[in-house]
Amino acid sequence: MIGTKGRRQRRPHRFSPTAGQANSGSGMSEAYSEQSQRRHYQVKRAIFAACLILLAAALAALGTWQVERLAWKRDLIARVDQRVHAPPVPAPARADWAKVNATDDEYRRVSAVGTLANDKETLVYASTALGPGYWVMAPLTLADGTSILINRGFVPTERRDPASRREGELSGPVEITGLMRMTEPKGSLLQSNDVAADRWYSRDVAAIAEKRGVGSIAPYFIDDATANPGGLPVGGLTIIDFPNNHLVYAITWYGLAVMVLALLVFVLRGERGSGSPL
Repeated sequence: MIGTKGRRQRRPHRFSPTAGQANSGSGMSEAYSEQSQRRHYQVKRAIFAACLILLAAALAALGTWQVERLAWKRDLIARVDQRVHAPPVPAPARADWAKVNATDDEYRRVSAVGTLANDKETLVYASTALGPGYWVMAPLTLADGTSILINRGFVPTERRDPASRREGELSGPVEITGLMRMTEPKGSLLQSNDVAADRWYSRDVAAIAEKRGVGSIAPYFIDDATANPGGLPVGGLTIIDFPNNHLVYAITWYGLAVMVLALLVFVLRGERGSGSPL
């Protein structure tokens, strides 16, 4: 028998990959990494392309909206021009007040006969081509007892006191001819009417009528174009101006949409095969 000391011990067998096997594993890892990067790049490019498509669609929609606004504005200008130059018609009576609206009635030439309540005059701050001053607003009492607020015209600040322009305070029945305007509630863009202090920055028909104790008043007012004795108030200063830049806006939006589409083509063609991330 061979003793324990004489027995040869076996060493554990260790596997050592050959050079070919090591290179094969490394190549598979690199190939997987390259495929992963390529998929990641393609996903990023697809998301970017989708965002460009949505942006181009939004810009094109804005351009189309401006084209529609252009047609609407041209129609509005034509309708208002026709109203301004048409013969005057009787101002809407109480039975028709509920039907009055800006779309159908703004800037219509109308006329009304009545008596001006000069003692209930209201001054509304105005800035005109003649300088700063006030619109003189006075109720016109009609034969049926109703009233229409009349914008008699402009007076400079130093002539705001009615005593300084007595010649322009008409008495007795008068005929007012001018442009029909819609009420301007609450105040101007920058300042609100201070009813308690009697400071007015807009021609708010209902508020002015309530302040002056005028009942049954029309929901509109009339810009009087009649020349007044003594030259004050100065009527006929209505400014009719409708900015019409919609064509420029439409071209701008469509142009931006084309630029975005050009970038999209570049992404889909020019970057194809580059393999580099965006």
